[in-house]
Amino acid sequence: MSAPDPSEQALLVVIDPVARRVDGESVRIARDVLRGGAATKICLPDGPEEVERALARRGRRRPVVIGDDSALLHVVNVLQRRRELAGIPVSVVPVGPLPAVSLARTLGVPLGPVAAARAVLDGTERLLDVLVDESGGVVLGGLWIPGGYGPGGGTDAPAGPAGATGPNGSAEAGEGGATAVEPVDATPGPGCATAESVVGGGGEGHQPWWSPAARTARSALTLLTGPAAAGRVPLPGCTRLRIEADGVLVTDLDQPVTRVCLEAADGGLAELTVHTHDADRPRRQRARRVTISGPAFRYRADNALTGPVRRRTWTVNAEGWRLVLPRG
Repeated sequence: MSAPDPSEQALLVVIDPVARRVDGESVRIARDVLRGGAATKICLPDGPEEVERALARRGRRRPVVIGDDSALLHVVNVLQRRRELAGIPVSVVPVGPLPAVSLARTLGVPLGPVAAARAVLDGTERLLDVLVDESGGVVLGGLWIPGGYGPGGGTDAPAGPAGATGPNGSAEAGEGGATAVEPVDATPGPGCATAESVVGGGGEGHQPWWSPAARTARSALTLLTGPAAAGRVPLPGCTRLRIEADGVLVTDLDQPVTRVCLEAADGGLAELTVHTHDADRPRRQRARRVTISGPAFRYRADNALTGPVRRRTWTVNAEGWRLVLPRG
């Protein structure tokens, strides 16, 4: 780990347009702090192509994202596709409501614009493991698969407050922008995610630039370090999945699962937690590569809903990315 040298810093600051709309004051404060401590080039993208062009032409500038988790994930995935993620320290100044920046908080990034911007300038690079699927998709925090909504888990959560569903079966925000997501069972293991109500974009005018579909469900993924509080509603039903860890069969299609959690752990391994229908306690296993297959299923990785897919393999890339965090 090393701290950036303020005298040599040059930053490419990518400002999420949604962040400018929802909290322009925090964006202005963070921008001013960064300008006061380093040579900065400001990128105000109107679409994903502009972000990709800016990153391709950044030169020696270090990328800084001002925005929520989805904006951070878009930049990280662009760098992964360019095969530059492992070699470039990434910084983020979280801007947005708490559910939308829960991944940044979990990673240890301050939520205040001043503290986060100062961490960009004076912080320390930390090498972190990352999950990468066979298509090159990156998971920074963790992912989970709920069971029991439709055949093979192929549909998503029940409808939100407005009683409607969005594209691909995702829960659509009702009035006020709240989106209902799946309840979770009462005993998730370490690293498993818990679903929360999510503050949505609030209409077409807030369609995020990192997603091609309007009204995509934006779920908060909060990584837990222990059992959840009592009183949560169990997931109804099950999903039939074949799960393999480093080639070893964990569960097969004849043993329905109610929940699967996966996150990068220490030492270049992933922590796999499988809740089965017929067991009181989940199965936990560490592996470098995990493959899940079966009837079409959806999963939530960080803040994004993905699927349906019939097969997906995640591999741990040890120290696969660098995040700038506060010292100490």
